Amino acid sequence: MSAGVAYLGPEGTFTHQAVLEWAARPGARAPLGGAEALETVGQVHDAVASGAAARGVVAIESSVEGYVVPSVDALVGSADVVAVDEVVLPISFDAFVRPGHCELIEATAHPHGLAQVSRFVAARGLRPVPASSNAAACRDVTAHQVAFGPRVCGPLYGLETLAQGVEDFGGARTRFLVLAQRDEAPEVLATTRAATDPGTTAWRTMLAVTPVVTGPGVLARVTAAFGERRVNMSSLVTRPLKARALQYVFVVTLDAAPWDAPVRALLDDLLAAGDSLKVLGVYPADPGEGGLDGVLPDHVPLGSVAAASGADALDRGLLW
Repeated sequence: MSAGVAYLGPEGTFTHQAVLEWAARPGARAPLGGAEALETVGQVHDAVASGAAARGVVAIESSVEGYVVPSVDALVGSADVVAVDEVVLPISFDAFVRPGHCELIEATAHPHGLAQVSRFVAARGLRPVPASSNAAACRDVTAHQVAFGPRVCGPLYGLETLAQGVEDFGGARTRFLVLAQRDEAPEVLATTRAATDPGTTAWRTMLAVTPVVTGPGVLARVTAAFGERRVNMSSLVTRPLKARALQYVFVVTLDAAPWDAPVRALLDDLLAAGDSLKVLGVYPADPGEGGLDGVLPDHVPLGSVAAASGADALDRGLLW
């Protein structure tokens, strides 16, 4: 592989689309020697770690299905790879079939893709068949299957479009991270900082926190440290330590950079408490990501209740 960009293939995946969008940005923050499709997230990480690829691009979070576990675990488990940039894509699925197909009895896509088209699949009585990626599903679709993927997969793999925009939720997005070697990251981030407006550029940091002692109050202690330093924690997931039963790593995304004074103080606090820390990624928030000005009622889980809910609704929602 030339020292270009490695991504989860084959051609036509949403990850491939993220590579193309990132590379086309003005002043793209990477040396590009072409894009190369690999078969697994692990292979993408290995290519970056070895220097076979200058960068890697992997999906990290779907707004519908949440974090992409293999990508999270690969970052947690890698000593030599870190995220240095982010791309956020709107996600829409088309349904494809082979020309001259027979009776359609199965639906195929990546498991996250199948979850995003579940209503279409159920309405047609199709049996879900997971694939390694949405593009692979389209490439390998059989005469009795419906494949789901990006619109580009139709012409790319010579398929007929059965239906367009069949996703369950409009406005779904997936976040992708751009990976680099950890030893190269300080220079990459310094270049990015020099090219961005410090007054308007928002930064994000992914941080792995491994508590030195487990037991009651550990998570409360860690989260309280964020509050005391007034560092916003936008997400938190736990991943098990592979070699230790019942011990976990907290993977936290915070809305600031490690060099910001409150974050540096927070990291000092966690280190002083005996926690082990590793920054998994530092990157500017994607310029096209946007956000809500407030929490809208239709953006909370169905059946949720609030202080203004009636007594019957509170009893039903809280089961107290």
